[in-house]
Amino acid sequence: MTKPRFAVVLSGCGVNDGAEIHEAVLTLLSIDRAGGTYQCFAPDIAQRDVVNHLTGQETAEARNVLVESARIARGKIKALSAFDAGQFDALIFPGGFGAAKNLCSFAVDGAECRVNGDVERAVKAMRAQAKPMGALCIAPAILAHVLGNVTVTIGSDVGTAAALAQMGAHHVNKTHGEIVVDQAARVVTSPCYMLDATIGQVADGADAVVRALVEMVGR
Repeated sequence: MTKPRFAVVLSGCGVNDGAEIHEAVLTLLSIDRAGGTYQCFAPDIAQRDVVNHLTGQETAEARNVLVESARIARGKIKALSAFDAGQFDALIFPGGFGAAKNLCSFAVDGAECRVNGDVERAVKAMRAQAKPMGALCIAPAILAHVLGNVTVTIGSDVGTAAALAQMGAHHVNKTHGEIVVDQAARVVTSPCYMLDATIGQVADGADAVVRALVEMVGR
């Protein structure tokens, strides 16, 4: 059987201004252990901000989302503008504030957010081909904005869930390692670090999402 091919969209490197590193790496590990292959992508754009992860304070630095994401991907990454949905079986977004700052503006604008053009095109291309998509942590906000009528989880945060509802999504409270599977939309989501989680609990969530997506591939 052909190995399922995953496109993994990163949003920088570091929880406060980019992709959440644990979620990203554990997603790649889960794909590999599920017998799949992956290609990392990121938009070739400037980060919204740069945060000193030791102090939690913003700095005056300027960084590029694709360049920073390459740290996680060990340099094996492509600009999201080059994404071709026909080459992949599933698309997945790890979380981190970068998903809500760089891939979209949810961290600043909430339900009125804008989604990066390359991100929106990738999601719509996968939807047009009825291919499954997954999202961890805060990243379901991207799918909520682009797809609208989709059932997702970001855990149990009331304010975030309300913002997703404003965008037309349906939210289901879930806890560590649990997922929400929207069979009609072919979307799978898990809270991960939207909850006060251990790295093991995040691994459980990433693995559950990947396994559910693998099951959807080819159906």
